[in-house]
Amino acid sequence: MNMNDVVDRGLVLLGCGKMGSAMLEGWLRTGLPPTSVSVIDPHPSDWLKEQGINLNGDLPPNPAVAIIAVKPQMMRDALPDVKALGNGQTLVISIAAGTSIATFEAVLGDKTPLVRAMPNTPAAIGRGITALVGNDNVQPDQMDLAEALLLSVGQTVRLSAEHQMDAVTAVSGSGPAYVFHLIETLAAAGEAEGLPADMAMALAKATVGGAGELAEDVDDTPAQLRINVTSPNGTTQAALEVLMDQETGFPALMRRAVSAAAARSRELANE
Repeated sequence: MNMNDVVDRGLVLLGCGKMGSAMLEGWLRTGLPPTSVSVIDPHPSDWLKEQGINLNGDLPPNPAVAIIAVKPQMMRDALPDVKALGNGQTLVISIAAGTSIATFEAVLGDKTPLVRAMPNTPAAIGRGITALVGNDNVQPDQMDLAEALLLSVGQTVRLSAEHQMDAVTAVSGSGPAYVFHLIETLAAAGEAEGLPADMAMALAKATVGGAGELAEDVDDTPAQLRINVTSPNGTTQAALEVLMDQETGFPALMRRAVSAAAARSRELANE
């Protein structure tokens, strides 16, 4: 299965909010014909209405791919829309957080090829990272196709087992919020040291954004990059002695935060 199959047999997108729209924009930009796309969304955006896709119409009888991109709380209501596609040749990909493969198999049938994916919010600007894991029905070419479709919104990684998704949720799924809070607190600390609020926020945003891009774009490890900017007995070292304290600094705090998120992810899967 490849992109030619998607063009010929069609792609169904169930839910087209921010994440669904980001993916769709990427597919259309890289050449997927709008006529090959069917979208089901009760509240379509003006942008979506202008794309020339099949919107809220009859679904193709045997689409190559169906992507479930609704919010988790809407999942039970939405699954009947794709139930007819289960146990067949349609690859079903879920990007709904917290919904297990077993939940989909219970509704769609245990012979359905299913891929569970966890993108994160930077996908909205093509800078996301998505973790994928498939059930036993997913063939190698289907996993390749799922990965190709999700590369439209950033990087991808493949998991070896579904239980790893809880850790992915805690690191990259929820992780952008940790970084946004870092920006908030860094700006607030700058303001406390006498900077105007808007200047402190501009400095914090640019610093975090630039440092993240640098960490991705160079071969040096984050540890080496940290060492590179830390002069002996300088200002950075003074700050890092606070931040890197094993009991009160980032190491212990981040371990507790990620552990709490992973534990909550496991709880939600059982509710």
